[in-house]
Amino acid sequence: MDLKDCKRTKRACYSTYIAMSSVFSLPPLLFATFKENYGISYTLLGTLVLINFCTQLGIDLIFTFFTKHFNIHKTIRFMPLLTSLGLVVYALVPTFFPQYAYIGLVIGTILFSVAAGLGEVLVSPTIAALPSDTPDKDMSLLHSLYGYGLVGVILISTLFLKVVGNEYWMYLTLFWAALPIVSSILLIRCKLPDMSIEQGSIEKNNAKHRSTTMALCVVCIFLGAAAENTMTNWISVFAENALNIPKVWGDIFGMCLFAALLALTRSAYARFGKNIFRVLVLSMVSAVICYFVIGFSNVGFISLLACIMLGICTSMLWPGTLILMEEKIPAVGVAAYALMAAGGDLGASVCPQMLGVVVDKVSAMPWAALMSTRLFTTPEQIGFRVGMLFAAIFPIAGVLLLLYMKRYFKKTESDVDEWK
Repeated sequence: MDLKDCKRTKRACYSTYIAMSSVFSLPPLLFATFKENYGISYTLLGTLVLINFCTQLGIDLIFTFFTKHFNIHKTIRFMPLLTSLGLVVYALVPTFFPQYAYIGLVIGTILFSVAAGLGEVLVSPTIAALPSDTPDKDMSLLHSLYGYGLVGVILISTLFLKVVGNEYWMYLTLFWAALPIVSSILLIRCKLPDMSIEQGSIEKNNAKHRSTTMALCVVCIFLGAAAENTMTNWISVFAENALNIPKVWGDIFGMCLFAALLALTRSAYARFGKNIFRVLVLSMVSAVICYFVIGFSNVGFISLLACIMLGICTSMLWPGTLILMEEKIPAVGVAAYALMAAGGDLGASVCPQMLGVVVDKVSAMPWAALMSTRLFTTPEQIGFRVGMLFAAIFPIAGVLLLLYMKRYFKKTESDVDEWK
């Protein structure tokens, strides 16, 4: 592939990742609207997040075990159209059939989640397959564009809902449904590289080390995705209902700054980054600190600041684990990326859903009502803070895992060198 074709393909992949950001950032912005207009509980809203990532998980697993049965190039070119279809269903069913609003949201979520799962499985290995002197930095740049997409979706959506009104949310959703169509056109017009379906051949005595390293990376991306996506999905509602910050300002100064810092940190690594293992350890530790500050601080500004800083802390946990996998396991195929995406999607589904359950359960407990009276707050706010402390479990486990991985890689250093 010549340089011109390579650049065109990169641009198409980058635009696809930007378009994918609406799938992840738009629904959380509408959670409060859905609760108010349709009476949907926090548990059911959290279930939408669970459906989103579990659907992606299913796609990841299908590609892990049945990759050879797919036409990779056709799949990647037409997957953005499925994103558009899902967003259209997401908007129209609640509008015309409000009595079936939640069912419509579920169907739309499943459709655009299938496309998102395909994007995670196929876009990263496409970038990795392109000729480059700095493949790790290209991967970080790809994931940084997802963050910039989040910023754009959050700013435009928040201002639209503030100026036009929450009752017109469906028009906003239809607007974001148009962007993936552009991505599909770009992918159809560009030349895609040949991608290995299975991992490269390895010696039998190295297979065990390779499999163990892969398993460790999958668990690591699970914990990193849990730490990141809990805040991605709940920062808007948390700022409004737990910190009493008006929604428009909570979205702009909370969710938007979180996404901006996430994108800028990934861009910084793409240009200056090195020693990804150390970056992952520092990210997990700092994420633990931020979640503890959010859970224990009684000062709304400090809690919101900790929410925003999680954008830096969690930015490299997903792409960084992919980079680590590529360093430790050369010649991986699409199936390996699918397995990693499965681990990430599982983490991104479990923690946000469990936080929603924790908030609902704790808010209904008598001791939460008693504590809220003493602290001059509400049971729901107590529930949110307990939920944030619960979320800290995942980066804590991530720190412990990375310490074990360091010992494991040091112990098997000679074997790792043989792989390379």
